[in-house]
Amino acid sequence: MATLEVGQKAPAITAKNQNGESISLSDFMGTKVILYFYPKDNTPGCTTEACNFRDNYQSLKKEGFEIIGVSIDGEASHQKFISKHELPFQLLVDEDQKIVNDYGVWVEKNMYGKKYMGTARTTFVIDERGNIAHIIKKVDNKNASQQIRDLIK
Repeated sequence: MATLEVGQKAPAITAKNQNGESISLSDFMGTKVILYFYPKDNTPGCTTEACNFRDNYQSLKKEGFEIIGVSIDGEASHQKFISKHELPFQLLVDEDQKIVNDYGVWVEKNMYGKKYMGTARTTFVIDERGNIAHIIKKVDNKNASQQIRDLIK
């Protein structure tokens, strides 16, 4: 599993979005990208985080950011999540866990003594050249957008 650091080139991504369209991270060269990984569509913490990005989407766009969410859920789940919460950004499908592994966020978790593999909620801020500018490992779901703004001041 990858251990990524600030300053490294972000691993290449090519995946389907919620509409089955192929999206590559390289499509966004010249744009700052907020690439956020979350465990599951329509769960409380993930919904809070997504809605925070939704509520700040226009201002983040004005600041030069594109937002892309990634989870291991499928297209249909992503479509429902986007529709239910009016999310204005793309969600990438990673059902084979390639992206979460490439970014080092597919980890062993422990809930109530039960161990299982899952996605660690993590945000990568990628600069216009495709390099990792910031990594947020302790995401504050309610203030995810502000966490990013605080880093780039």
